[in-house]
Amino acid sequence: MRRKIWTNVLLSALTLAVVGAGCSKGTAETTGTTAGGGSQEGGGKPVEILLGYYSDGKSDAKMKELIDKFMKKHPDIKVNTQSAPYGQFYQKLDTQIAAGQAPDVWLSDGVYVMKYAERGAVKDLTEWIGKDLKKDDYYGLDFNKDAKGKYWAVPQGIQVGALFYNKDLFDKAGVAYPNENWTWEDLKKNAALLTLDAKGKKADESGFDPKNVNQFGLTFFSITEGWFSVMKSYGGGVLDETAQKSIINTPQNKQAFEWMVDGMKRGIITDPADLKSFQSSMAVFPSGSAAMRIGIYARVLAANEAKLNYDVTLLPKGPDGKRVSPVIANSWVVNQKSADAKAQAAWEWIKYWATEDDVQKEWAALGEAIPVKKSVANSDVFLKAGEKPANRKAFLESLDFAKTLDNNAVWEEWVGKFNENAQRAFLGDAPIDAALADADKAVQKVLDDFYKK
Repeated sequence: MRRKIWTNVLLSALTLAVVGAGCSKGTAETTGTTAGGGSQEGGGKPVEILLGYYSDGKSDAKMKELIDKFMKKHPDIKVNTQSAPYGQFYQKLDTQIAAGQAPDVWLSDGVYVMKYAERGAVKDLTEWIGKDLKKDDYYGLDFNKDAKGKYWAVPQGIQVGALFYNKDLFDKAGVAYPNENWTWEDLKKNAALLTLDAKGKKADESGFDPKNVNQFGLTFFSITEGWFSVMKSYGGGVLDETAQKSIINTPQNKQAFEWMVDGMKRGIITDPADLKSFQSSMAVFPSGSAAMRIGIYARVLAANEAKLNYDVTLLPKGPDGKRVSPVIANSWVVNQKSADAKAQAAWEWIKYWATEDDVQKEWAALGEAIPVKKSVANSDVFLKAGEKPANRKAFLESLDFAKTLDNNAVWEEWVGKFNENAQRAFLGDAPIDAALADADKAVQKVLDDFYKK
């Protein structure tokens, strides 16, 4: 696979919800050194590595605490840290990679792992994983495996999509809660009963005003928490198995778009214009302005903070019974340019994170991600981490039919092109056929510009 020179590919930031999938909000970058000590360099000196991660205040404190514990267990490894809020972290990281000064090990958003792998920035971990980890003990290892079977990262935490629903709004409307047998058509039918305009009329009632909605039946946005799972469950998608060819312009995708566009026209589903009236796209459900949402696990934090009476269940099935949940495995990667001793020390950190139950339990307590180790994820540490949602097991069950977001070296670029054209269809600015045809051409050009040169 062709490796492109990194200095030519510093990527522009996109305002995609998925970028927030594994991210945390913070205020300032912190760079620190913690004394400690795995492998030693010549003269008995501890191997010194730089570890990079994105964080907020709470997660940053916990990460440093775990790093301190790691160094006490490995006195021959000294870990320096580099952390910052999500956007700042990745902006700096791209610059560091271009300059050959990236951390020895860093936390990659799951959608970026293949970007780093295909551009030659990170080390192939296949051999180390095969030697040191029991694959059946973990969730998400295969989400970092490429088409040739090589593993490029080890998950730090998992995000998978499920259907969130506001129980109070369902109860008020007299609608039965969603269940695992729902299709997308079932969802839309029930969502119409939960959609209210400014005068209190439901979506299926005479005189309902779809342009003046106070309560939506369903909210979604972007790739991860919107169109991806609908398209996939309808038998469609964006890229083929090689992740180098667009498959957008298909009857299956047209059917999925007809479902989405119809829901938006009728005011049942938030469209891009509706979302602009909220502080953020993610605020619609926590504010009580939507009865349902497609959401990843991290969204339980906002729902709990808002004290919603809610729960989760599996995402609906497509017309042929296919069910697909979007998944992001935020993961540890090792710098390809790190010296052998540093790379080995970085691997010791990754092993420590993945294999130590206490590490997994302490990180799980933050509530930001599904634990990677199956034994911890299936224990009360995760399943009974809080009163809500009660059905946390739905997230684990969703991993059985989870699909990554067609990640590749130019993921950000092609998602941007797809979103531009999808939005035209969602807003009624272009027919679905034209929007899909244009998206297909635009996405394929992005792919060809990288893979065929």
